[in-house]
Amino acid sequence: MTMGRSFVTRWPTAGKMGAALGVTLLAAAACSSASSTTSSSTGAGSGSSASASGSASSAAKGTVIMTSSGSAGTFLVDGTGHAVYLWEADSKGKSACSGACLGAWPAVPATGTVTVSGGAVSSDLSTITGTDGSKQVAYDGHPLYYFSGDSAAGQANGQGSDSFGAKWWLVAPAGTAITSSVTATKSAGSGY
Repeated sequence: MTMGRSFVTRWPTAGKMGAALGVTLLAAAACSSASSTTSSSTGAGSGSSASASGSASSAAKGTVIMTSSGSAGTFLVDGTGHAVYLWEADSKGKSACSGACLGAWPAVPATGTVTVSGGAVSSDLSTITGTDGSKQVAYDGHPLYYFSGDSAAGQANGQGSDSFGAKWWLVAPAGTAITSSVTATKSAGSGY
């Protein structure tokens, strides 16, 4: 019987805490919903073209590959403007990057529906299974990677790197490596 009383004694307290938790969660959900709406409308409004609006809503559903421009011309970036790279050591449709390599050069994950925007070509987009077993985005058969040294959108610090035994290059919309240096970048429709 002592257990029963203990349970009854604790139940009203737990009920009040549960109600307080419920109110807190409801408020957090409302804030989250407002943030989500603000984020989407900001992303859509920052570009001047309809494709910027499309890539903002597509980004919420899956990986987007689009184009950016810089001193070396036009190259591929993800939907948030982060540069993506190819590695000369890879073969078409197969990644050779594993372990420490993936730590420095994380694979571009194939999440949700993988789409293109801007000057990227839809028929060149595919997914592969990376060396760690996860789905990875590929473009014209080249597995795509981020560089851990790029801390923000608009950076291309990995361009021309020779880490892990082969060169890393930005990718042209035609699927070829861009081997010239890049100084400043601007994503299509990103507003930065």
